[in-house]
Amino acid sequence: MWAYESVFYQIYSLGFCGAPFENDGQLQHRITKINNWIPHIKKVGANAIYFSPLFESDTHGYNTRDYKKIDVRLGDNEDFKNLCVNLHNNNIKVVIDGVFNHVGRGFEPFRDVCKNRENSPYLNWFHIDLNGNSNYNDGLWYEGWEGNYDLVKLNLQNNEVVEYLFDAIRYWIQKFDIDGIRLDVAYCLDFDFLRRLRQLVDSLKPDFFLVGEMLHGDYNQRMNDEMLNSATNYECYKGLYSSFNSMNMFEINHSLLRQFGPEQWTLYRGKHLLSFVDNHNVTRVASILTHKKHLPLIYALMFGMPGIPCIYYGSEWGATANKSEGDPVLRPSFDEPVYNGLTEFISKLSKAKINSPQLNYGDFTSVLLTNKQCIFRRSFEGENVYVCINADEYDFNANFELKNIQVTDLISGDIIDIGNEFNMPAYSAYFLNN
Repeated sequence: MWAYESVFYQIYSLGFCGAPFENDGQLQHRITKINNWIPHIKKVGANAIYFSPLFESDTHGYNTRDYKKIDVRLGDNEDFKNLCVNLHNNNIKVVIDGVFNHVGRGFEPFRDVCKNRENSPYLNWFHIDLNGNSNYNDGLWYEGWEGNYDLVKLNLQNNEVVEYLFDAIRYWIQKFDIDGIRLDVAYCLDFDFLRRLRQLVDSLKPDFFLVGEMLHGDYNQRMNDEMLNSATNYECYKGLYSSFNSMNMFEINHSLLRQFGPEQWTLYRGKHLLSFVDNHNVTRVASILTHKKHLPLIYALMFGMPGIPCIYYGSEWGATANKSEGDPVLRPSFDEPVYNGLTEFISKLSKAKINSPQLNYGDFTSVLLTNKQCIFRRSFEGENVYVCINADEYDFNANFELKNIQVTDLISGDIIDIGNEFNMPAYSAYFLNN
């Protein structure tokens, strides 16, 4: 599948485009701004974009009002169609957010229920108790997602609801030629809904990519041949930054062995999880790492481990923001992109990843591990790439299975002669191909 050979670039569309938080109903063609960023996205090396919510919503995008309409604060459907054409012409795939677990209070069928109660044809689209009341004093109770009553939970066991959502999905695939959907709170979604969704998209577009937001538990419950192609790798997200901040590479190595190692009980060997060091919901990685010289290294480790790397817009040049200050600071509008040393390094990682079958499909074997250094091997079709990280402030002489050999570093392109040991300078990373 194309996604397994890709580098993703995530854009939180409403924030990126500088839209107001509240839906003011004013049509503004803000989404056209993304067209101007296509050269930068290509320069970073990404060949797929994951758009956080685009559909008409009440506020932040996850409280949907209309599943067939681009949010008026971003533009209209024609704007997005033109953007998709431009992205595809630049060989960039398009994945959009699908928020199918819940809707906003502005969703017309829910408004109809509030108005017409038991006479509404949409009464069973939601989980309603007409004898209760809501925090909004609607004169009825409804289930909100995890207690958030601006997010009205849909009844995905109602076939009318499922067919309504599937009609919208057909629309986006057929009219806009989208290449995939990221499923919000996939860990909440009904198993039968996911099976039917997979059958639908497979019938409409071969190689359509379904990736689910998964936080905990066994991702295989929903990531399998009948449901999702991929899931967000939150376990390794935590392990990545924690390993650098505590100078304990054993932590991330443990997670990688648990997920992708050679043992029979390994959870996700052969699977392709979506890897990230930050996103629209968490503190920017440049703000969470205690040592700034680890910033390039955490990206090298993320690109080198099994998975599909995803870069959150702005973080490729080291933008900072802390979750404790609220979600809006995590989702800013930048006037123009920045191309600095970190951006250039990430672009080299992207090129290495996309062009290496070993990094795309290789297995995982831990080769050398200390508190401050790690080397692991990605093997595929008789060829190896060794991902080498030295997070220490001192040089390190690595004594491992590569000896008296000439190799190529896929990051720099340099030819390296290795003797009995491989000298790794302080704060360095290599992808050694042999």
